[in-house]
Amino acid sequence: MLVPVLLFCLGLMLLIRSGGQFVEQAAAIAHRLRMPQALIGATVVSLGTTLPEVMVSAGSALGGHGEIAYGNAVGSVICNAALIGGIALLAQPGAANGKALRLPMLFFFTAAAVFGVTLYTSGWFSRSIGAVLLVLLGVYLLLSVGEMRTPPPQAAPAQDGTALPMRFLRLGLSAALVAVGADLLVDNGILIAQTVGVPESVIGLTFVALGTSLPELTTALISLARGHAALSLGNILGANLLNLTLVSGLSAVLKPYAVPQSAAGMGLNLARWVDFPLMLLAMAVLCLPAVLQQKGSRWQGGVLLGLYLAFCAVQLCGI
Repeated sequence: MLVPVLLFCLGLMLLIRSGGQFVEQAAAIAHRLRMPQALIGATVVSLGTTLPEVMVSAGSALGGHGEIAYGNAVGSVICNAALIGGIALLAQPGAANGKALRLPMLFFFTAAAVFGVTLYTSGWFSRSIGAVLLVLLGVYLLLSVGEMRTPPPQAAPAQDGTALPMRFLRLGLSAALVAVGADLLVDNGILIAQTVGVPESVIGLTFVALGTSLPELTTALISLARGHAALSLGNILGANLLNLTLVSGLSAVLKPYAVPQSAAGMGLNLARWVDFPLMLLAMAVLCLPAVLQQKGSRWQGGVLLGLYLAFCAVQLCGI
């Protein structure tokens, strides 16, 4: 038991450290090429912070553990919106650029509709459903680039003088370390779950989801510390869109999987009647005030943190 725990911790450490390095290099490359800040938060940074979820879920799906693939995607959305969004709003509420958030929010809830129809009808995430989710992501990225495209100015020098090819090399190395960390996390997380009798879906929804969401938490805290609250909210929303489209879609395309049935409490299937509805509620609390009122408030942060604590309690009680 000790060896799996140590390897699990090593995988988690690699994910956090290399995921953070990936984000740093991606942001530096975007700065060097003078990409708009909104584009950095909605695409480059979100893609970077979501890479751990992609690697964990894809590896889980290929290994025949679809419950972790499903649980990690949905659990990461809840963790990003409720825990990280709650912390960000409690720490620094303020004005929000609702117009910039409309496109990712529209595509998130569109992807959630596809997700929900699948969840409540067939309960089977087939390759065709995965392909639909990936197509939605492609359309979103194309519209984002087209909406925020600016004439390409002369490239800006890197702040620390690091050459652009070296940035790309570091980006590739950090991505490789993320893959190694994800593999260690999945394999040993499954061993730990089997040893202590915890359902795989619960491990994916809570512990693994929290671990793979730490890059988003790091990005949020750094953004807040540097006075870029809008970048923090944009990254959370963009990452959650990627969790439903890229993470779930790629996992289903690689190997279709069923909705988890093992985690049931109060006579109800938690995946259908707790996880998914709570995910939608957390995203509504996080996003709607920003779009409708152009601001975030501390009451949202309190509600979101309360939702996350309730979510964890229900998951653990359903074991």
